[in-house]
Amino acid sequence: MKVLIIEDDREIVEVISLAFEIRWPDAKLVSTHLGEKGLEMVESENPDVVILDLGLPDASGFDVLKELRAFSDVPILILTVRSEEADIVKGLEWGADDYMLKPFRQLELLSRIRALTRRGGSLDRETPLACGELRFDPSARQLFYGQREISLTRTEGTILHQLMRNAGQVVTHSALAKAIWGEDYPGATDSIRVYIRRLREKIEADPEQPQIILTKTSLGYLLPKPD
Repeated sequence: MKVLIIEDDREIVEVISLAFEIRWPDAKLVSTHLGEKGLEMVESENPDVVILDLGLPDASGFDVLKELRAFSDVPILILTVRSEEADIVKGLEWGADDYMLKPFRQLELLSRIRALTRRGGSLDRETPLACGELRFDPSARQLFYGQREISLTRTEGTILHQLMRNAGQVVTHSALAKAIWGEDYPGATDSIRVYIRRLREKIEADPEQPQIILTKTSLGYLLPKPD
């Protein structure tokens, strides 16, 4: 297990390092305070997960995220003081797998990291699914809709996997949160809504009038079972 920390606050790096040393001593941590160096280290170090700050001295964390997603699907957890909803939505839309605010609880941070790493491994062992014209290979996160191939992020794949496995049934917000992060937490429903919107933009003919991923108000989402 290797974790890359892209963070310019040495105190934050030390707090994260101490948490891992106590609770997850086998993990290896590498870090940099520069965004550009972080991009290089993703390639050279091949980390299992990246913890990314948005306020870096040489580059916007959002730009680093966007560049990183151009060549890697490594799980990314944004760790930042920026609590505005617009920033959270932007981070998730640009490919982050999770978004966590400072100050943070050490055990919660480790729990979310474990959830990100477990999730990738569990999908790799799942068999392909089919539902109507949708065919999904979890190990490669490849979705085929008819003859069209659609690339999904790790989180999008996790959500679609849950919907396809439970086609014809409502998958609750809580169930989706637990599948994605390993736990349900305040604000999870808003984050899931962002991922659902992205999935609809990739799949639906008209994302504003969805016919494939249906909303069940106050409950969750439903993928209709084919006749």
